[in-house]
Amino acid sequence: MGNSTEALLTQITPVLYVSDVLEALEFYLKKLGFDLVFIDEERNPNYAGIRRNKITIHFKRFNLNQFYDNSKNSTIIRIHVQTIEKLFKEYRLMGVFNNHTSLEEKPWGSLEFTIYDPFKNELVFYQMI
Repeated sequence: MGNSTEALLTQITPVLYVSDVLEALEFYLKKLGFDLVFIDEERNPNYAGIRRNKITIHFKRFNLNQFYDNSKNSTIIRIHVQTIEKLFKEYRLMGVFNNHTSLEEKPWGSLEFTIYDPFKNELVFYQMI
């Protein structure tokens, strides 16, 4: 542990499930003083991120029926990584990926991959590009 050859984990970003991203943004921006960082679609967004000082929160729209389906009801944690390719290779060797795991460039400006823990919690590792 603490070895300089290990990938450096630097930040966690919570992702909150909301039934209406625009309503969530209105509350957090107008009532709590956050700033909009990104939104995937202006009119009917599925995903958005906000920031105030060093605090970042993401919102993910959910379908009410999916939310109550236990197979889809999990927490998402976004973990910032400085050397994502190194971590991707490390986890591939550890056998934690499923058949669909890949390192992907996202429209919100990050390179990321996702794994799931044994309790169906989603862990998204990302590096800003």
